[in-house]
Amino acid sequence: MLVQLSDVHFGYPGTELFESVSWQVNPGERIGLVGPNGAGKSTLLRLLDGQLAPDRGQVARARGVTVAYLHQSQEFHGHGTLWETLMEQFAELLAMREELHALEHALTEGDLARYGHLQEVYARRGGYTLESRVSQLAGELGFGDDDLARSVATLSGGERGRVELAKVLLAQPDLLLLDEPTNHLDVDAVERLEDRLKEWPGAFVVVSHDRYFLRAVCREIVDVEEGGIVRYPGGYDKYVVAHQERLERMTSAWRRQKESIEKTEDFIRRNIAGQNTKQAKSRRKMLERVERIDRPRDEWAEAGNFKLRFSAGDHRGGREALKAEGVTIGYPGAEPVVRSLDLTIFRGERVGIVGPNGAGKTTLLKALLGQLAPVAGAIFRGHEVRVGYFDQKLADLDEERSLIDEVRAVRGDWNEDRVRSYLGMFRFTGDDGLRKIKGLSGGERNRLSLAKMMLLPRNLLAMDEPTNHLDIPAREVLEDALSEYDGTIVVVSHDRFFLDRICNRILHLHDGRVEAHLGNYSDWRHRGGKSRGDGDGNANFLYRVSGVVSAGAEGNGNANFLHRVSGVVSAGAEGNGNDRKTQAKAQTKATVPVVEDRVVRAQEREVKKQSDRERQKKERRLGELEKQIGEAEVELASARAALASDHGGDWQRLNGLVENERRLANRVKSLMGEWERLGSELGA
Repeated sequence: MLVQLSDVHFGYPGTELFESVSWQVNPGERIGLVGPNGAGKSTLLRLLDGQLAPDRGQVARARGVTVAYLHQSQEFHGHGTLWETLMEQFAELLAMREELHALEHALTEGDLARYGHLQEVYARRGGYTLESRVSQLAGELGFGDDDLARSVATLSGGERGRVELAKVLLAQPDLLLLDEPTNHLDVDAVERLEDRLKEWPGAFVVVSHDRYFLRAVCREIVDVEEGGIVRYPGGYDKYVVAHQERLERMTSAWRRQKESIEKTEDFIRRNIAGQNTKQAKSRRKMLERVERIDRPRDEWAEAGNFKLRFSAGDHRGGREALKAEGVTIGYPGAEPVVRSLDLTIFRGERVGIVGPNGAGKTTLLKALLGQLAPVAGAIFRGHEVRVGYFDQKLADLDEERSLIDEVRAVRGDWNEDRVRSYLGMFRFTGDDGLRKIKGLSGGERNRLSLAKMMLLPRNLLAMDEPTNHLDIPAREVLEDALSEYDGTIVVVSHDRFFLDRICNRILHLHDGRVEAHLGNYSDWRHRGGKSRGDGDGNANFLYRVSGVVSAGAEGNGNANFLHRVSGVVSAGAEGNGNDRKTQAKAQTKATVPVVEDRVVRAQEREVKKQSDRERQKKERRLGELEKQIGEAEVELASARAALASDHGGDWQRLNGLVENERRLANRVKSLMGEWERLGSELGA
């Protein structure tokens, strides 16, 4: 046992968070702590750490156990350079090193025992590998050698968060408490953190809304719900299934008891003054002793109970939604973010922009939208393309406005009642509409900004980190809404689950280049995560167009691939000798339009293939649904016939029949809903 909570009660004034919580964290456990925003996850970590004391109950910690805690909202502690800040927690080890050096220079016979003891302790605590460990971890979190010499006063908020993460990891405690550790990390750094935690020798409890992260590192999920905790052995995927099954069992038990009570109460009313009065009184006494089951709350469903639906309007815009020609993007006096970019985003594409922190993803997005003028080249927006923009800093919100005024700034034709009704769709109820925006939490601001995006039709949605501040239920709502949206999407995100659900094309920005990859995030990573040039010559992905490089662009040079023409390279175009390069150079002017036309046609063919595959999949599913509906309706008719028959006073059997009828009716309803939706999609 490392830490144990026994019958813990805790709350803040006016809010009771936990009641009778008992929980034990053991050595080697890898626990994911989940729950909607506001459930008390961070408070639970602070109770484990000892920063908070319970109102009642006890928190016990094993003797000698070390704990390190990464807060979600950092209070940064550091001075001097980044290297000095990372090393300052090893003051005792460094002092030991100094003493060893001093003893080496003036070693006497009496010092030998002291020297041997110090050397053994120093080696056991990793003194000889200290600098290499610190340097390696800093690199994993995105800090290069030059960064280590920077003053911590120059670090951004995100960089400071990464420094605090590095400090708790370097401490190597028995128990690691991590509150949203993937905040401020790019995708590569998140995956390196996953690798480190997979090899972590101690125990950890991690709070995260990153579903892939939870899936990768956790062996147990603890769900914070209704003032208590529920433990689910196994990883995140098993938790999702087990949580739903548990909720269904609890709901079924509540319904069965409710129906039984209602029937008993009806019997009592009908017989209390009749021949069966003695039996009625007996049942009334029995009913008084029954411990009533509360209707189970699905807090995840409640947290996701807001409505998102984005409309592209009557006109989906031109075939080429956004186009960049020879574009260089950057700021005066700094290295360009992107050089010589040629890129076309077609109507209906769902494009995800990924890359390291500081690579310029937001800058690229703003330039494509016309919010930032390129240093060179030109960017065009397609005919009738109307853009809705989600800013990760939520700068479109006026801090001094009320929620009602913020909505009416876009829809001045709406009266207050209509605005209140609209805000209610996003879980802003009662007097919430009168609150000032400056008093909203990050998640509330995010929901309000998404609400504003829905007010007017937009056929291109450009979103910069839209899942920031959202818990898992809210992310799922956003993903569902974007999946149903029929316009064009361009999104910057570090959320791999989100990128997989939404995107069919990935733009990887790094080192001033943009690499284009068809498929979602996992498709890209499965192919190696970048243009590795591993020589197989596969032509799966097509081109490098003045700075846009496809996967596998440096192949083996087979003759059936296109030549390098004015910066345009097909997959496998490199490596066939000087003759090919000379020929390509001679054909430059004549071939460029041909190559670009082939690129466009190839993209269109790929999009059409994907569309055809999706349609065929839906048609197959439609046939399966028709068969399943027929079978389910036969079962339902049989169940209803059994329900209508005489049950002979066997209430247990009747309860079973009722439950079976309801289950089958819900199944028919669900199948019919899916059948109608697919039919509408195929008809459209």
